[in-house]
Amino acid sequence: MRAILVRAPGGPEQLYLGEYPMPSPGPGELLVRVRATSLNRADLLQREGKYPPPPGASPILGLDVAGTVAALGPGVTGWQTGDRVFGLVEGGGYAEYAVLPAGMAMRIPDNLSFEEAAAIPEVFLTAYQALCWLGQLQQNEHVLVHAGASGVGTAAIQLARCLGAHVHVTASAPKHGVCRTLGAETTIDYRQEDFAERIQEVTGGTGVHLIIDFVGAPYLEPNLRCLAMDGRIVLLATLGGSRVEAFNLRLLFARRAQLIASTLRNRARDYKVRLTQEFAERFLNDFAEGRLRPVIDRIYNWTEVADAHRRMESNQNVGKIVLRVL
Repeated sequence: MRAILVRAPGGPEQLYLGEYPMPSPGPGELLVRVRATSLNRADLLQREGKYPPPPGASPILGLDVAGTVAALGPGVTGWQTGDRVFGLVEGGGYAEYAVLPAGMAMRIPDNLSFEEAAAIPEVFLTAYQALCWLGQLQQNEHVLVHAGASGVGTAAIQLARCLGAHVHVTASAPKHGVCRTLGAETTIDYRQEDFAERIQEVTGGTGVHLIIDFVGAPYLEPNLRCLAMDGRIVLLATLGGSRVEAFNLRLLFARRAQLIASTLRNRARDYKVRLTQEFAERFLNDFAEGRLRPVIDRIYNWTEVADAHRRMESNQNVGKIVLRVL
């Protein structure tokens, strides 16, 4: 089969379209003819040699797949060849064929294209895990989503609104309009404003009950300054840095705060199956009826994968960057 491969760890110029052995579905797995995949930050790190795939996972980049069922592994029921399917994979999305565990497979709603479906799994499952399983977000609570115009950010805004929460986001000013359209009540330009001060203003001094953070070290102290009592911070990345040079732990005690760090890719398959099935049961119909939607920044042909990676690296995108697999 054809696949996007990496010559050597490095920049986008290392990506090329080549040949790779086709995978075979094992027990409880589907072989998917991939029609679309999408970019995630993990792809950039893996391309640079900084984020190896979990043991046993495909070394090919790509965590999202959308396409049709090409073959069924032993013991799989409920699916037929030709069915439209999408889901989260541990690797292998940038290829003509990929293996998807049947328990993590979701049917593509009739109103969604392959490209739209490919923009859903990783970001919406990550957002759902952060908001509900880890953050325990409740109706009428306030949540602050950093990088609100990112893939996970746009997903988190929509899910939090569906859960009845008040949503506040940080993003660069040109991206505020999209965040408001998705349901953000407050948009803060992190380049020009002190987000902790703004949050205290808009919440009447109460603060937010949950923060979804991708920035890391530079935001730890200001996050705590705008956190409500018994608030939770879910840390999903450290794009701004991972080392805190000086920090007063008493700030955590002052808020009785919980600081939770999480990843999704390297979790056990059973965990991801449960997460996928619960998410699908609660929200898949919302996509079918238009209450939730994937936010797509741009669709590239997969031969343009280097340009797609450059766009993500430069933080130009609002929402997901999708690759159409031809």
